[in-house]
Amino acid sequence: MTKPVVGVIGNAQLVNERFNVQVVGQRNLKAIAEVADALPLMFASLPDITDIGALLDAVDGILLTGARANVHPTCFGVEPHPKHEPYDQDRDAVALELTRACVERGVPVFGICRGFQEFNVAFGGSLHPEIRELPGRMNHRMPRLENGEIHPDPEVVFADRHEVKLVSGGTFATLLGCETIRVNSLHGQGILEPGKRIVIEGTAEDGTFEAIRIAEAPAFALGVQWHAEYDPQTNPINRTLFNAFGAALREGRKG
Repeated sequence: MTKPVVGVIGNAQLVNERFNVQVVGQRNLKAIAEVADALPLMFASLPDITDIGALLDAVDGILLTGARANVHPTCFGVEPHPKHEPYDQDRDAVALELTRACVERGVPVFGICRGFQEFNVAFGGSLHPEIRELPGRMNHRMPRLENGEIHPDPEVVFADRHEVKLVSGGTFATLLGCETIRVNSLHGQGILEPGKRIVIEGTAEDGTFEAIRIAEAPAFALGVQWHAEYDPQTNPINRTLFNAFGAALREGRKG
């Protein structure tokens, strides 16, 4: 039996200040291949060439990855500000429509970091451009050196930074078998107002939303604010999430 196929969204990047390319972090691909036991297939986040209907006919599930670019504020009725750049409006156009289409068609979809935020915006929610600027919130961005440069050690950057309290009896708590977990943290934007079908299932100790599901979705439709793709081969929390995603892919094939 062939492995299920997971479409992994690409991100726009300019190489050598000349060439526009679409890229995907290898850890996303390895998490799909090695933990979800599926075949990762990158697709472009370019609305002029990406036919969402045809894409969903070709894959068994979708992974919406993290990305450097913020979701454009006009997607949730707010004026943009240069200090919150970069943006990637092509990805916005693909990801928001794709999220809704996955739920409508019952295609398993897993949102990570930016993907988590896209879930919320797709169903009418809003984001704050810098969660750390809200009263009482911690800095959720990646660790930096005193000179402002990103810490050079990935083990430090992706280390568990804070706890997440899961809703008792919820999908995440049931799946993970516990009500408190520890996760990494590498984001600026975060959910401000949840969308109409967004169910909050996990909250950081400072009140930041960290785990969500889409209500009444007929298949796997979970989102996490942390980077679960970094270490699911060794981290039991993230491994369980990717295992569950893989199981949903195979269950969808049976149907």
